[in-house]
Amino acid sequence: MPAQGQARIAVLLPCYNEEATIGATVEGFRSALPNAIVYVYDNNSRDRTCEIAAEAGAVVRSERQQGKGHVVRRMFADIDADVYIMADGDLTYDPQSAQAMVELLLAERFDMVVGTRKHEAADAYRGGHMLGNRIFTGLLARLFGRSFNDIFSGYRIFSRRFVKSFPVLSSGFEIETEMSVHALELRMPVGELETRYLARPEGSESKLSTYGDGWRILSTIATLYRIERPVLFYGGIGALLLIAAIILSIPLVLTYLETGLVPRFPTAILVTGMTIVAVLCFFAGLILDTVTRGRREMRRLAYLALDGPPERT
Repeated sequence: MPAQGQARIAVLLPCYNEEATIGATVEGFRSALPNAIVYVYDNNSRDRTCEIAAEAGAVVRSERQQGKGHVVRRMFADIDADVYIMADGDLTYDPQSAQAMVELLLAERFDMVVGTRKHEAADAYRGGHMLGNRIFTGLLARLFGRSFNDIFSGYRIFSRRFVKSFPVLSSGFEIETEMSVHALELRMPVGELETRYLARPEGSESKLSTYGDGWRILSTIATLYRIERPVLFYGGIGALLLIAAIILSIPLVLTYLETGLVPRFPTAILVTGMTIVAVLCFFAGLILDTVTRGRREMRRLAYLALDGPPERT
């Protein structure tokens, strides 16, 4: 196991059309972490991002499948290091915070440290994004029992065993949500550190779509909840169907008790069908829960088979 001073540190910067900021971003991380290797993964940029990144001293590679999730999947597969730093190439994340985040990860032997964004400039963080962050953070905590203060932060430090045990399934900006759920479900030791969040420099444009990406993130949370909590997901659907069936059946039962007849056969058939589907949902949740537990055990074993963060000396 490498000592702290010998830990191999990789800075991973996914980029798309960031010629206005990538040079300063690379230089900032090289200054903050002189021993780290800075990798820039270009995602089909149509400007001089690659050229400027290489001139600034980064190792430049490409990922042709469009989307941040695809880039992260490629980065995590390609790069071999002890500590991984992931940030955007738009200079909104403070490179000078990287050293403190790495120190925290090593000192506490965390598997992930999230840079919780603190915006000082009024135009650094749009109001819609702030509201969405609060809503989705609260939703994640309610569904999975705990959460982070900033689940959408793209500034994160990882251990090797997090990176190499993380099965990246997302394709876009919902990747941060998937990372958060992965850490929560495997009960990984994680931490947070407040970092400055800066306004975009002139000439740099946000790639985020408030409503489009928000919908994709909501869909990702729902999918992960269905996969990781099948009993509650399918049991909830079954409970709703059963309640609806009981409500619809009350007039039928009362009429039958009074007259001995069932005059509304379509309603009776509907109630019977809804009850059957409710029971099937419940048992489907139980069966899928067994599958989920097996998958979680396999992920946990893959996680434990890898080295943790380097020991501090």
